[in-house]
Amino acid sequence: MVAAELGACRSLGFGPFLLILIGAGVVYYYFWHQPPREQFRDAASLEILDRRYASGEITKEQYEEMKGDLKKH
Repeated sequence: MVAAELGACRSLGFGPFLLILIGAGVVYYYFWHQPPREQFRDAASLEILDRRYASGEITKEQYEEMKGDLKKH
């Protein structure tokens, strides 16, 4: 009985190891190969600022001041 169970485990072969390896690769890629979220926030902030200036909501001076503030951070 025990020998049959061991045989069943051996018959799985490389499959489970391969799935774990692929899963580890996906997790690694997701956490370490994405641009930092700060870049997205900075880009979104500049995009909003550009739209506000284009729509006339803020003056050129306000635009340049705010853009300078965003670049500092």
